[in-house]
Amino acid sequence: MRHLIPRIVGICCLLSLIACTTNQQIDLIVYNAKVYTVDSSFRTVEAVAINNGVFIDLGNSQDLLQKYKAKELLDAKGKYIYPGFYDSHGHFFLLADAMEEVSLLGTRSYDELLERLKDYVAKNPDKSWIIGNGWDQNLWPDKEFPTKDSLDKYFPDIPIFLSRVDYHAALVNSQALKQASIDTVFHIEGGLISSDEEGKLDGILLDNAMKLVSDHIPMEDTKVLARMLKRTQDSLFAVGLTSIVDAGLTEQQIESLKILYNADSLQIRNYAMVRATPKSVKNYLRAGTFESERLTVRSFKLMADGALGSRGACLLHPYHDAPTSGFLLEKPEEFDQLIKQLAASNFQVNTHAIGDSANRIILDSYGRHLKNPHDRRWRIEHAQIIAPSDFHKFAQYAIIPSVQPTHATSDMYWAKDRLGAERLKGAYAYKELLEQYGLLALGSDFPVEHYNPLYGFHAAVARVDKTGFPKGGFQMENAISREQALRGMTIWAAYACFQEKKRGSIEKGKDADFVILEDDIMMAKPEALRDIKTIRTVVAGETVFKR
Repeated sequence: MRHLIPRIVGICCLLSLIACTTNQQIDLIVYNAKVYTVDSSFRTVEAVAINNGVFIDLGNSQDLLQKYKAKELLDAKGKYIYPGFYDSHGHFFLLADAMEEVSLLGTRSYDELLERLKDYVAKNPDKSWIIGNGWDQNLWPDKEFPTKDSLDKYFPDIPIFLSRVDYHAALVNSQALKQASIDTVFHIEGGLISSDEEGKLDGILLDNAMKLVSDHIPMEDTKVLARMLKRTQDSLFAVGLTSIVDAGLTEQQIESLKILYNADSLQIRNYAMVRATPKSVKNYLRAGTFESERLTVRSFKLMADGALGSRGACLLHPYHDAPTSGFLLEKPEEFDQLIKQLAASNFQVNTHAIGDSANRIILDSYGRHLKNPHDRRWRIEHAQIIAPSDFHKFAQYAIIPSVQPTHATSDMYWAKDRLGAERLKGAYAYKELLEQYGLLALGSDFPVEHYNPLYGFHAAVARVDKTGFPKGGFQMENAISREQALRGMTIWAAYACFQEKKRGSIEKGKDADFVILEDDIMMAKPEALRDIKTIRTVVAGETVFKR
């Protein structure tokens, strides 16, 4: 027995030595890259190690390859890695619908719109409704709203509903109005049923009036909806998006998402805002917040006003080019009562506010009712036009500006007409808003704008359109730096959704969501930014898109 003891001790030492020198088994190492961690020091590394869907290590390639034994090795071949891009304001269901509908984006006249409709109807003869989106009268020679007369002439028997590019106005034909039993003009709070000089319906509906007709459009069944959302998700993955904010969903849409995520039918991370109505507020306050691995419901979306392009944004003074100041979608006291109620809950509140009057009303209401604002992270969505005396309220009340940089470069051609030169100085003022709060949450507002996050990155830092117009940039005093823009579409976006400890940067313990691009957006020439391609998109360590 005494002879066996040294042998047993030796075997134990050998086993211990083997255990100490055996590489840890993990799922994936990505190496030979330039990795922008977007951590607090904004450092770069060469490689990352991933296991069970999270980053477990990062550093130089040689060290990680020696330290771990991975089931999969991915040589990035010197390409550029960033945290998965996060769109802070989009519309998942609207984009899914838009991909199925007739696109009117870029039409340069009403005649071109009609030709697209004729072509679509010829190719889709069995449609019970014709739904389209994307027209913008500001691109047409006369810049006037269209009327239903031509729709009635060419399409007398099928209802038609055509959303303006901002989804705050719609053109409908007589058959659609008939479906909704609308045969005369009447007042609707927060909306407008437009008429001609003789008081007859002309087919234009603004904001809350749109719902009178859209509620009659048949809904897709669950299988069709799942296919549509999956197709939309794949398009988002193809441009490097791994997380989105779904800005304002009905109860039915949210419950559909819960079913789809529970069945693993969707992979993109979704921070879904509940569209605030008396019924939805009552129901979700009773049910409480919801959070799964990829779906979160802990915020309400309020709509204060309409859009600038359709003159529905609520301004302190009349439009520069029309005798109207726009309008609120609800009465100020109704907003205030709802905000007071939600301030007593643990839900976040995020309010669409475009005009300077709408922004003032909502900021002041937030300030009245928020007791510990820094803990609540309430947001203003768009924060598009701010009166000079109101900027400080974002800092005073700790309100996050959630902005969409491509709105500036889409609206710049006509925004001065709407606002005048002096008021325009307080519009699209991203740098000023950043300096007030200390961060910006960046998004696209898709499908109002394109969902490619690099378009927003380009607009934020260069303040020009895809052609490089205007020379020198639009109101460059409010451009932000590339580092700030990247933070805005990663870690700051995550912070605005209470998720900065889980995602938004490449750090140990965080979700392994990242994107590999063919070129470096931190160094590429401004004119090249929009054309940089996504090579690979990864969510929780799993490749969801590969070029």
